[in-house]
Formats: sequence, structure tokens, C-alpha cells
Amino acid sequence: MAKEIKKVAVIAKLNSAEAEEAARRIIGVLCSKEIETYSIVPFDVDGCILVSPDDLRDLDLDLVMAVGGDGTTLWSFNLIPCGTPLFSINVGGHRGILSEATIDSIEDSLSSILAKDYVCESHLRIQATIDDTMVTRPALNEIVCARQNLTRTPVFSIQLMNDEIRQRMDGIIVSTPTGSTGHSLSMGGSVLHEDLECLTLVPVASVNRMPQLVVPVQQINIRCSHDLSLILDGQEVFDIIAGRLIKITRNSSDAQFVRLRKRGLRQLRKLGF
Repeated sequence: MAKEIKKVAVIAKLNSAEAEEAARRIIGVLCSKEIETYSIVPFDVDGCILVSPDDLRDLDLDLVMAVGGDGTTLWSFNLIPCGTPLFSINVGGHRGILSEATIDSIEDSLSSILAKDYVCESHLRIQATIDDTMVTRPALNEIVCARQNLTRTPVFSIQLMNDEIRQRMDGIIVSTPTGSTGHSLSMGGSVLHEDLECLTLVPVASVNRMPQLVVPVQQINIRCSHDLSLILDGQEVFDIIAGRLIKITRNSSDAQFVRLRKRGLRQLRKLGF
């Protein structure tokens, strides 16, 4: 159920004059409605409360507005408290597949949200645990396991659903339905409806042409015979030593997107179909 909006944080794309100008428009509307509004260092705007990213995690927010491209949206989810609804506005991004609005519809979008005319969508996230000692932050789109040595093709062991797959290949992509339009799609993966409860496994340059798999949301164990890079949402990279156990599981907290209307396969429109 939509709730009244009283406290909002606005996160703008870094080093983007267009995104900052759009954020100022948003902040102007919010402040005129006497809504407590926060901005992130170093984006200081009159009428806003300036906070650091660490301080943002401690705030009890009703809404976060991410102003930029998909990268800004992914980054914002890492900054905000779990369960906080996020509204994404595509400003200066390429396709803005995750976004709900554009710079031309800012005022109309804000009017709908403040009138509680919106819905929240839950999108599952995944995380990786390395040898039971390190747990990564949640990934909304995908976790990519990619070889580091470009002259050797490693063997990947993938254990799921009480079975094991061993394949020589360059890497494996474990994608959520939200991320099916990202790296997974670029490797020929299917576009999945964002509401589905499943994961996709997309091999990268498999020697034996391993098929893509759509599987239930269960733990996936991965080992590699060579050192690899573990990449979260294309933004954070971990170096993983050969043979270490990577457990990929569902994160306990889903991402909450604010949508102004329910659509079918909304991603297709974003992709130009």
C-alpha cells in the first residue's frame, strides 16, 4: 500500500550537470511541500540536509530518488537502508532500463507519488559468500565470474539442485530477472519478467557449448580451476583465488522499486521493441 511521503533522499549522478539540474528541480518541489529532503555529499542544495553515504544508511526514509542512469540506480541501492522504496529517473543514461521516468516528466511523477498514486515492486537480489568468510553486498542485476588469465581456459564446477556441471569456459553469469537485460542479454540470454522468482545461468564461451539455464532461486556453488574475477553489477570487482568456494544465494532483502503504473514486459519498451 502506498504511504504518505515525509522524508526523501535525492541521489544524483556524479559529474553530470544534467542530472544535478534535474535533482535541483526535484528538491525544489519537495521543499515547497515541506518534505524533509536529504542530499548526498558533495551535492549541496539550499533547503536540503547534506549527509554522507554512511549517514544515509541510518535514516528512516520514505523514498529515495535516483537521478541518472542505471548505474546510478544500482549504486543508490547500495547506499540506502534495506527495504527503502526507490524511484529511478533516467537523466543522461543510455537506455535507463531500470528507470520509471525521464527528465520531461519529473513534476508529473512527483505529483503522482505525493498523491500516493504509485505501487511498489519487489525485485530479488543475490549475494556471494567466499569460503564462508566473506559475504559481498547484494547484487540487483548479476554476479559475473570471469577468468583472469586470458591464455588459459579454466574448468568451472557449478553445483545446484543436488547436481554438478563441469565445463571449460571463460566464465559464468548468474543473473536475476531484473538483470536479464544486462550482461546476460549481451551473451544471448533471455529477457525474463522482473516479477519471476528464478535465476539464469549464462555461460561465457563454453568449449562444449553449455546451454543457458533458468533455475529456481536456490544456492549455487561455484569453483574455478584458475584465479577469477567476481564482478557485482558491473561496479565492484573481487579477486578470487583458484579453488575457493563461491556460494551464490538470495539476499534477505529485496529491492523496492516505485512504479507509477503496472506494465507487462516493461523492459521490451526500454530495449526499443
